[in-house]
Amino acid sequence: MAEKIIMPKAGMSMEFGTIIKWLKEVGDKVEYGEPVLEIETDKTSMQVEAMNDGYILSRLYEAGAEVPVVTTIGYIGEKGETPPAGDAPAAAAPTAAPAPAAPAAKAEPREGKNYDVVVLGGGPAGYIAAIKAARLGAKTAVVEKSALGGTCLNRGCIPTKTYLKTAEIIHETMEAKKRGVIFKDLSYTVDMKGVVAEKNGVVKKLVSGVTGLMKSNGIDVYRGEGKIQKDKTIVIDGKETVSADKVIFAGGSKVTKINIPGIESPAVMTSDDILDLEELPEKLVVIGGGVVGVEMASAFRAFGSEVTVLEMMDRIVPGMEGELSNVLKQSLKAQGIDVRNGVGILKIEQKGKKAYVHLKEGDPVEADKILLSIGRMPDLSGIEDIDVAVDERGRVKVDDGMKTNIDWIWAPGDSNGRMMLAHAAFNMAEIAAENAMGAQQTYTGKYIPSCIYTTPELASVGLKEDDAKKAHDVSIGKFFFAGNGRALASGAGDGFIKVVTDSKTGEILGVHIVGPCAAEMINEACALMTMEITAYEVPTIVHAHPSFSEALMEAVADSIGESLHLPKKR
Repeated sequence: MAEKIIMPKAGMSMEFGTIIKWLKEVGDKVEYGEPVLEIETDKTSMQVEAMNDGYILSRLYEAGAEVPVVTTIGYIGEKGETPPAGDAPAAAAPTAAPAPAAPAAKAEPREGKNYDVVVLGGGPAGYIAAIKAARLGAKTAVVEKSALGGTCLNRGCIPTKTYLKTAEIIHETMEAKKRGVIFKDLSYTVDMKGVVAEKNGVVKKLVSGVTGLMKSNGIDVYRGEGKIQKDKTIVIDGKETVSADKVIFAGGSKVTKINIPGIESPAVMTSDDILDLEELPEKLVVIGGGVVGVEMASAFRAFGSEVTVLEMMDRIVPGMEGELSNVLKQSLKAQGIDVRNGVGILKIEQKGKKAYVHLKEGDPVEADKILLSIGRMPDLSGIEDIDVAVDERGRVKVDDGMKTNIDWIWAPGDSNGRMMLAHAAFNMAEIAAENAMGAQQTYTGKYIPSCIYTTPELASVGLKEDDAKKAHDVSIGKFFFAGNGRALASGAGDGFIKVVTDSKTGEILGVHIVGPCAAEMINEACALMTMEITAYEVPTIVHAHPSFSEALMEAVADSIGESLHLPKKR
């Protein structure tokens, strides 16, 4: 009996595939697994293999045809068998390839060197946008005022994680006695010059890697502060000029400051400054209990500083589920960190080498150094000379394709403030570059994880319980690491995984983790949710034992009352 050859659905977003060429003629013999034709999708090129032995009976579409997924494009069967006729395309002639789009009009030659795409900013959004544009065939340049890699690589994600790894080593060393490892002297000191040097070494390697990527993709890099002009030119340091048909503005972000008396005190540092501090402060006050604030508090407490965290909101890391915030607060307090919520600050007073943070209630808090960590805001210095629309919070207005109100400028990443995370910037950057080259991709931001790399780690993706309840009948699953063999064996039994599902459909709406390896496990949750795998299917996926990720599977199973490692629900 004749079997169909169909256009495969190679990805959730795939709707059509284009036949590049047939590898077999009608009448040719084929075996199971043998390539029959080559196709191209919007993401990749691939071969379609025979799903059974037989002979090619018919080819319903020829090279160049754009065919909807799961459409029959041919038949395989017994030699001489007559193929069915019902699935033939409407027209007898092979479907023609769609007419190529007219090339975008090139800009008239202007002053300086001309490019198809110039990217302003070499951070996560900038360098990824540049690479994507170059690989799509654009003559591309990047203008970067400081160092490739941006805040994330030079002053944010990577340096802080290097500090936190050092802190983790200290924590594990102090716990070694429980495992029978006896050190004669458990006292230690931290050489901040060595800590800074290790951080600088890691950063240098990664910056070198990004530099190599620019070179391998044929991207020109200009060092200096760029200013976009109305005539599609970018002036660099007021001296050199380059021009572009399309511009991707990836200016990144800068530290947010608050207007309180004494904020200019020499004791006050930003997150940019503290990572180069070569002397350990005896007393460190952190203003702001967000992601950077709690991470730096955790690191410097392990290094030996006396740390106080002052947070205006009623809980730390308010962007996370409340239950996760509470576990983290208790952990920080157990480490010896003074965490205060609902705090109002009146002023900062410098007295000699000491500084004092005056509060609306209670006594002043003494500090050698004060870390101001209240968030970041878009850096718009590159677009001051043009009329790019921004909102009341200073964020560039973009559509879902990352385009601004100016039809030749796109603005992915921190510039638009939608989600100020490096991995979100990567995603936005690819979309911006593709659209600058003529595509019509859309950013959803639906399954972008958020992570905090303290001890324990926190990670979250999707809807919080309260938000989910606004549109769904929800079911909650939870599994504590105290019941996970790998966690207990690792001395990391604190915390839990919470899963929010739709009680009717089993759709996984949100996953929230506080515990070991949370920032790694959240990626499995993202994959499950992106692939629309339901809570009923997850327990059928075999997880290695013992592993931390078993807890995720158990929490999902618990949301439908099917966790076999929890007491039966009544």
